[in-house]
Amino acid sequence: MMKEYYVQLFSPHGLIRYTDPEIGRDKDTGGQVKYVLELLETLSQHPQIKKVDLFTRRIEDKRVSKEYNDEIEIVNDKARIVRIICGGHIYRAKETLWEYLDEFVKNTFHFIEKENDYPDVVHGHYADGNYIACELSEMLGIPFIATAHSLGRNKKRILLANGLSEEKINEKFNMRRRIAEEEKFLKAADAIITSTQNVLNTQYALYENKKFGNFNIIPPGVNADFFFPFYRQDMPSFTLSVEQEQALYRINSEIERFLFNPTKPLVLSIGRADKRKNFENIIQAFGQDKELQAMANLAIFAGVRKDISRMPPDEQELLTNLLLLLDKYDLYGKMAIPKKNDPQLEVPEIYRITARKKGVFVNATPGENFGLTIVEAAACGLPVIASPTGGPKEIIERCKNGLLVDVEDPKAIASALKQVIADHHLWELFSSNGIKETMQNYSWPAYAEKYVRLLNELFERKNDVVANFIQKTAYAKKLAKAKLFVVCDIDGTLMEGDNIVGLDLLKKWIQDNQDIAFGVASGRNRQLTEDALNKLGLHSDVMICSAGSEIYYTDKYILDSGYERHINYQWKREELIDTLASFKSIRMQGEDAQWPFKISYYVKEDFNEDELNMLYKFLDENEIRVKILLTENKYLDILPFRAGKGNSVRYLSNKWNLPIENFITAGNSGNDKDMLKGKTKGIVVANYSPELEPLKKSKDIYFAKHPLAAGVLEGIKHYTLHKERTVQ
Repeated sequence: MMKEYYVQLFSPHGLIRYTDPEIGRDKDTGGQVKYVLELLETLSQHPQIKKVDLFTRRIEDKRVSKEYNDEIEIVNDKARIVRIICGGHIYRAKETLWEYLDEFVKNTFHFIEKENDYPDVVHGHYADGNYIACELSEMLGIPFIATAHSLGRNKKRILLANGLSEEKINEKFNMRRRIAEEEKFLKAADAIITSTQNVLNTQYALYENKKFGNFNIIPPGVNADFFFPFYRQDMPSFTLSVEQEQALYRINSEIERFLFNPTKPLVLSIGRADKRKNFENIIQAFGQDKELQAMANLAIFAGVRKDISRMPPDEQELLTNLLLLLDKYDLYGKMAIPKKNDPQLEVPEIYRITARKKGVFVNATPGENFGLTIVEAAACGLPVIASPTGGPKEIIERCKNGLLVDVEDPKAIASALKQVIADHHLWELFSSNGIKETMQNYSWPAYAEKYVRLLNELFERKNDVVANFIQKTAYAKKLAKAKLFVVCDIDGTLMEGDNIVGLDLLKKWIQDNQDIAFGVASGRNRQLTEDALNKLGLHSDVMICSAGSEIYYTDKYILDSGYERHINYQWKREELIDTLASFKSIRMQGEDAQWPFKISYYVKEDFNEDELNMLYKFLDENEIRVKILLTENKYLDILPFRAGKGNSVRYLSNKWNLPIENFITAGNSGNDKDMLKGKTKGIVVANYSPELEPLKKSKDIYFAKHPLAAGVLEGIKHYTLHKERTVQ
């Protein structure tokens, strides 16, 4: 019996809906949105897919439809769109979402837990969706499929060539972070789906980790229910739905109202209002060639607009330039530039109207990754002019449905257009080839078959212990289902030199209580923490290292990168070191004691409370907000103000949705104080440092009679037995 799969797709930027999708509304609602919506529906129709969900961002913003605030949109009995809150409620450009993606991961995991329905595979789209899918894959121990759609290094190369500085590119597009995550998913993904061999050869080749990628070329398709040949409407047995009839009437009227002689062949281009779509070159090609103007009309559908003056600056500039070019070449009556189009019903009719007029479609984007509009136009029987690079080259060479020209050269575009329009036999050949080849090579059912075949292969490899399969830890389920979380300091709490009294009994208690999560919180860095745990023979689910500035999971030491980004807020490490160089009562420890989110110092022998207050005042005057930890009046650690053992425990409580009251913390010294003082149930072992003496006043902190691990176990039993007595 064939395995059935629950697939989760991730495209987090939002403005995705199944009913009346706003394709082309802005730069973030282009081909990727269309791709994931059609993939969602197509996969749901495959018998081996038992369920498929598309996760995107939940938005509540008066500038967009209230439908984007619905948590769940039902597509059919097997497919849903699930909207997750992250980064507040307003609509944001996708480049601004990076700092909120860990919240998306956390809230998605909580959604999965609430439904108690775990996916079999996660599939990320674009760099941000791949980040989310990669994190969930490790947390849940399931395969991760990645689709980039576009790649940062290639975009950066184009932007640099267009004159933007590296600094400006990073500021505007968060490019450094994006490229780093793309390098990461190349190693982490179990499979990478790309649309063309060209993208693999040219764009992925720019990445150091390309050699690790398991690449699968699966081109997207067209929906044959909407994109069908132009002549089908003339068949006696064919009938249009009322909605299609209305769409045909609307769009035909919309084009013809611009034109003096609407019967002439039509030169067509469609895309969002984006500089890279090269609409300006198409208008120049048409405007500079009087012979072409005599032969044909021009129609440009550049996204959706209402009031240009209220649009984003880059779209405003582009659309204004298009209208200025129309005026410059005096194309009134010869050129249509409609304000909107419905992607589901009207766009197919635009292609078919153009085909019935014996026109030509132009995709002038240089280096297009795929070129879905080329395939859509071909499926409707419309010949194509496109760039001899990227995806268009692959499509047209396979389908033999048009000409490849230098789209940066308006004269070359004009010459190719005249060649196809003037040669009726060539037009018919390109039209016929496009229809046949798209049906065979670019259909969504064919995509779904290849996709499910890939899933079968991944799970065969996963179940084969000999196969080279990326092993995942699946640590999240245990942490999310834990009823109790115990976090202990190491030095002075679990061990003191060779003294490990009570450790064997504590280890047995941990082993006997599988519904608890056990963690350590240490001033040691990651390597020294690992060395200590190995020496103690102790397994830990969570390691809080470097005095609460890092969190790792399992014996694979999987970094919680979300915590790193959380504590990085307003952390100015180099500026802080420079500032403290003039504070005479402290001196830096050696290089091995320093860490990205921890700066360690020795203090003078006579360092006292007054000196500590002076340090706080000194940092205050320099407008530097940090956390200061003083241990044994010898060692001073400075951390980001969001870091520390106590804050890391609160972070774990929030991330894994476990009340802070269900945490037991244990320590022995001053740098454990903030971990013990919160709403957790604290344990202070008998061999504690004097600075913890004031904590005896707290009713939520238990002072054990035994030292080290024996005292930890004594405290645990105090709290758990007390809880059992209370319940009784």
